[in-house]
Amino acid sequence: MARYYELKELESKAPKLFGIPTGTKLDEMFYRIEKAGEGYVRKPLGGIPHLAVINITGVPDTGKSLLAEQFAVKQASSGYRLLFVTVESPASFLYSGLKQRSQAMNVDFSKVEENVVVIDAAEDDELRENVRALIDTMAYAIKEKKCSNVVIDSVTGLYEHREVMARQIVRQIFNFLKKFRQTGVLVSQKRSAQASESAEAAGGLAVAHIVDGTVVLDKKLIESRWDVSLYGLEIGDVLRTLRIDGCRLTAHDTRTWVFEITEAGIVDIISPLPEFIKRKER
Repeated sequence: MARYYELKELESKAPKLFGIPTGTKLDEMFYRIEKAGEGYVRKPLGGIPHLAVINITGVPDTGKSLLAEQFAVKQASSGYRLLFVTVESPASFLYSGLKQRSQAMNVDFSKVEENVVVIDAAEDDELRENVRALIDTMAYAIKEKKCSNVVIDSVTGLYEHREVMARQIVRQIFNFLKKFRQTGVLVSQKRSAQASESAEAAGGLAVAHIVDGTVVLDKKLIESRWDVSLYGLEIGDVLRTLRIDGCRLTAHDTRTWVFEITEAGIVDIISPLPEFIKRKER
């Protein structure tokens, strides 16, 4: 028989609202509103919402994997176990990437080695093609290693030649992460015909509709005098932007922010786009 709840019965099951740090300015961009006297104040969460499943999407070379790896390094170096499912790059390349990110973030890589658990779906057809097999493997790893965070880079690789199944596959992963009380980061890829600034990715809006929130990364090539005048950059430069495209768990900054990828390969969020333009004008 179907079960129903009175709302008060759910109080003990409701997750607490606090942030899971990413090591970037995103930590200040999710917030909650609290009563203060006669008004209200904004209190940054200090990270993405605890137990949220966040989608990071964008066209190629916008920094999606870098952002996911920064999150992994930040959590692992802070002593939290993280499960990293690599679907695009073999695990040996992931090791090199996390090591570089650790050096750039000036953290102890030995802690990252100790606290990151890797499932290599890039070189295992069964895990990549059979979502049930992948979920069973993830469940075993989470239980055995006591993980509290999961990164999948990318979820698109699990349905890249069968996009009609995108919603079904993403829903299974989402429900699994909720059941096992994991804070999740899913990287998703865009197809060339999709608007670069939207939350849509391969499989349509399957990921964005199911997950708790989406972070959209974008880039613009400076290629006209108008671009030079507006952004204060040179012809051939690249302007990178980031925007939180909705989050159902908490309030968030809705502005478009400018960021750069440093020489060390770190995502550095600089300022809201209007402020960036004003500073360039001055």
